[in-house]
Amino acid sequence: MKRWIFLLLLLTACSSPGGQFSGFWDKTDFETYSVPPDQFRSGGVPPDGIPPIDNPRYEPISEAEDWLQAQSPILAVEVDGDARAYPLAILTRHEIANTTIGGVPAAVTFCPLCNSGIVFERRLEDGTILRMGVSGLLRNSDLVMWDDQTQSWWQQFTGEALVGSLTGTQLDMIPSTMVSFGAFAQQYPQGMVLSRSGAGYSERSYGGNPYPGYDSSSRPFLFDGDLDNRLPATERVLAGVIGGEATAYPFRVLRERQVINHTVGGVDVVAIWQPGATSALDGNDIDNSRDVGMAALYRRELNGQNLTFTSTANGTITDEQTNSTWNVFGTAIAGELAGAQLRQELAAPHFWFAWHAFEPDTILYGIE
Repeated sequence: MKRWIFLLLLLTACSSPGGQFSGFWDKTDFETYSVPPDQFRSGGVPPDGIPPIDNPRYEPISEAEDWLQAQSPILAVEVDGDARAYPLAILTRHEIANTTIGGVPAAVTFCPLCNSGIVFERRLEDGTILRMGVSGLLRNSDLVMWDDQTQSWWQQFTGEALVGSLTGTQLDMIPSTMVSFGAFAQQYPQGMVLSRSGAGYSERSYGGNPYPGYDSSSRPFLFDGDLDNRLPATERVLAGVIGGEATAYPFRVLRERQVINHTVGGVDVVAIWQPGATSALDGNDIDNSRDVGMAALYRRELNGQNLTFTSTANGTITDEQTNSTWNVFGTAIAGELAGAQLRQELAAPHFWFAWHAFEPDTILYGIE
């Protein structure tokens, strides 16, 4: 009975032309779920109508420079010395890349409607390696993924299975940074870049923004929740759950201060912002869109000492204790601590409306 109630509500809430659910979700255990069906909406495409990349190809930085600019936004991931860059010019068209990084099966994901780039390990505790796809569904305007082993549904924002036999299973997150291609190339000169070749579309399709003007929208697409008007809905925040406390650092505050020394959840952290990365969701041409900058969050403790960071008038980031110079990757690039690396926290840029929808009790730094 639960299955039929779920399907009836699901078809009512998520129906779209073409009968996208007909005969597809035959493996999905609709009697097992943690979220009621009326919270899901159709994004207007069938399962994998937005095709994930299952056999990604990579190219060295020297080849990627033929089509990427220094300011091109990318999602950077490094595992055990294996550094990869995933241009948002590609991810806006595919949303998921199933890959292996540093020997770890990973799903590199980007939800354009929430500006959320998150990387997950695809391997479960029992050793099962999932292939993740784009379900065609949204919840809180966020991508709902699915796996083709059990056809369970997964929230991209959290990495948790919400419907199906794997309900309650949580994918482990892999730290990543949303930065510019130029910053990645400088940090990882031997790094590899996701290639347009073999991704599934004509290479000419990449670089154009399929959502022009979206990041200045007053009402997000297919979002039914309440908006917290302390910030515009699609303003970027660097947000995460640190020491059990959900915290968001607005980009408008980060841009003004460039570094924020903070203690949240009993953890001493520093939020770092630097200019030089364009928005993937602003103008028609991603590379010529407005500069929104890049930000990441790190622990301030290094070798038993808490560092305090500051930014000079020209944007150089230093620590007060040794006057070493640091970059947005949390790496000391000059001075006494050159080569040292801060521990990254699991925080990422998101649109404010999306973060607030999933974490309504968030501490919003610097905003009354």
